[in-house]
Amino acid sequence: MGTAVDDAAAAEFHEFFEAHYAELARLAHLLTGEADAADDLAADALLALWHRWDRVREAGHPVAYARGVVANLARTRIRSAVRERRRIALFWAPRGGGDDGAAAEGPDVPAVVDVREALRRLPFRKRACVVLRHAFDLSERDTSLVLGISVGTVKSQTSRAVAELQRLLGPGTPAAARVRVAVAAQRSGGDR
Repeated sequence: MGTAVDDAAAAEFHEFFEAHYAELARLAHLLTGEADAADDLAADALLALWHRWDRVREAGHPVAYARGVVANLARTRIRSAVRERRRIALFWAPRGGGDDGAAAEGPDVPAVVDVREALRRLPFRKRACVVLRHAFDLSERDTSLVLGISVGTVKSQTSRAVAELQRLLGPGTPAAARVRVAVAAQRSGGDR
C-alpha cells in the first residue's frame, strides 16, 4: 500500500525516466563505445537513482547527478574490460621470444581512424570531457558537475583531448568539428 507521497515520487521518477533515459543511454554509448552496454548502463544508473530518489529529486541538478552515475558506471565497465583483456592477453601470449609484436599493431595511418575509434583511444576523463562538451553541448560548469572535477580541469582535459583527436584523425578539418558531425549523426538515430 503506497501513500500519496510514494505515488507522487514514483510518478515524478517515471517522468524523469521517460525524459532522460535515451540521453543517458547515448552518453553511455559514447563513453564506452559499446552500443550493447549502453542500455544496461543507463538502466543501472536509473535503478541507482530510484533507490536514492528522495535525495536525488531534492538535489539542485538531478540530471547532472544521473550523468555522473552513468560516467562512473562506464568508467568501472571500461576498467573491468581492460583488466579482462590483459588477463586474456597474458593467457594467450606466445611462450617464447617471437618477434610478432609489430604484426599485432594496426595500420599506422591516422586518416583511417574514425572518430569513435579515436575516442576509444582517449583516456576516460579526456573522452568524457569531449563527449559531454561537444556531443551533449554541456557548459564547462555542467561538465565539471557531472564528472566531479574543477572547471579548470574540464578546460585542460577538453583542450588536450581535442589536440589528441586532431593528431589521431590526421590533418583536415579540426577534430572538434569532426566529433560534432559524428555525434550529430549519433543523435539523429545513427546506428545506436
